[in-house]
Amino acid sequence: MEFIQSIHNAKVKDWAKLLTKKGREKEEAYLVEGLHLVEEAIKQEADIQALLVAEDYQQDDRIDSFFQKNPSRCFQVSGQVIHKLSDTETPQGILAVVRMKKWSLAPLLEGSRLLLLLDALQDPGNLGTMIRTADAAGIDGIILGKGTVDLYNSKVVRSTMGSIFHLPIVQDDLLLVCDTLTEHQFKIAATSLEGAIPYDEASYTGSTAIVIGNEANGVSREVLSRCHIKVKIPIYGQAESLNAAIAAAIMMYEAIRQRK
Repeated sequence: MEFIQSIHNAKVKDWAKLLTKKGREKEEAYLVEGLHLVEEAIKQEADIQALLVAEDYQQDDRIDSFFQKNPSRCFQVSGQVIHKLSDTETPQGILAVVRMKKWSLAPLLEGSRLLLLLDALQDPGNLGTMIRTADAAGIDGIILGKGTVDLYNSKVVRSTMGSIFHLPIVQDDLLLVCDTLTEHQFKIAATSLEGAIPYDEASYTGSTAIVIGNEANGVSREVLSRCHIKVKIPIYGQAESLNAAIAAAIMMYEAIRQRK
């Protein structure tokens, strides 16, 4: 296994480019940090291009197995290199460079599917939590609309707790997606404050898409105009609104409850 000590090493410079959205898009790869996420990437057979461990790395069966099968893609690195590539205050000493997986909308149109559509969601933590919750609820796939925070932002990846490797996640124009879903007899339900019925009075059986909008502005008018059902989650206390990820969780689990 190659040992890399300097942060000026050519490979390290290339990996460091993945700390920016521009670099990730150009290389079509992203960084995964921490033992749990790296193990999940290996378990789900993600396309790992490089696996980096600190000098004081403690042995782990799954990681060691990857070392043995892929020695040319494994690197031992100095603490300096780990800190250079990490965006956490206390790095765990293990990182992976993972190639982005390209998902298509087409397979998600087959059968009676339940999808989550996100319209210009901005907060990385919210996006990661929604992906994790969708995974837990058994949602069939997620579509990220334009203006949504970068899926491969390190905080998003961490917040998914590995669910980023479990679900089909498509990035596309929601206006076009909604038109395609309608052509395939999907019901599209969106959260809205105007002309909406209580969320638990809507039907989510059959092919259904749930739309959650931007934290500050909600679902855009353009996307809302393509939705068939407008729903709201009642507020019984004094809070002005619900967090977007919480609203998404309530909607998804109501849909799953009905479908079961």
